Amino acid sequence: MKPKTQTTKGLIGKKVGMTQIFDEKGNVIPVTVIEAGPCVVAQVKTVETDGYEAVQLGFKDMKAKRVTKPQAGHFKAIEGGAVKKYLKEFRIVDSTKHTVGEIITVDTFAAGEKVDVTGVTKGRGYTGAVKRWGHHILKMTHGTGPVHREVGSMGANSSPSRVYKNKKMAGQYGNEQVTVLNLAVVKIDSNNNLIAIKGAVPGAKGGIVFVRDSVKA
Repeated sequence: MKPKTQTTKGLIGKKVGMTQIFDEKGNVIPVTVIEAGPCVVAQVKTVETDGYEAVQLGFKDMKAKRVTKPQAGHFKAIEGGAVKKYLKEFRIVDSTKHTVGEIITVDTFAAGEKVDVTGVTKGRGYTGAVKRWGHHILKMTHGTGPVHREVGSMGANSSPSRVYKNKKMAGQYGNEQVTVLNLAVVKIDSNNNLIAIKGAVPGAKGGIVFVRDSVKA
C-alpha cells in the first residue's frame, strides 16, 4: 500500500472568497482569502502507538451537547474541553514536537511559501458530456439533431457491440475532493487569521479547505 503524503505543517480553514491585491510594482494579483485557524491539536499519533506519525487538528467551536459522549471525551485533554466542529489529520513529520491542546495559528505560514490546498468542488448535479468533459457540440445543420449536445457515437455496432467502461458520458459533475498544488502565499494577516493565496482554490464561499506546505515545491 502506497504511504500517504507527509508534510511538515498544515491548517484547517474556511474559504472567504476571492479578491485582488497589488504588489510593490503595481501588478494585480488575484488571490483567494482563507480564514485559516486558529486550530487546536486534538490528538498526536506516533509510530509507537499508532504505526505512523500524524497530528489531528480541530477547527471551529461547537456546543458539546451536539456530540455524543465518546466524541466529547475525545476533547477532554484540550484545555476547557472545547469541542471542535471540524477535525482533520495531517501526516506531519516528527509529530512528537506537537502537544495536545497546542494552538496553531496562521503564522505557521509565511508570505512567499508554496502550499497545497484541498477542498470539495462545487456540486453541479447531473450534467451532460459537453459541460462535464468539454466535448464539442454536434453540427447545427445537415440533418443533425434535434439534440446537438448529446454525447455522439458510442462505438461500432457489430464489434464490440457494447460501450467500453470509463467512456466519458453524462453524469454527476463536481462535489468531489480536489487538491491544487504549488500555490503561492501572497500575504498573511495574523490579526484576523487570514491567508491570501494566489489563484483559485476548490470549493464555494464558506467551504472548508485544508492548507499544507507544498510537497512538490
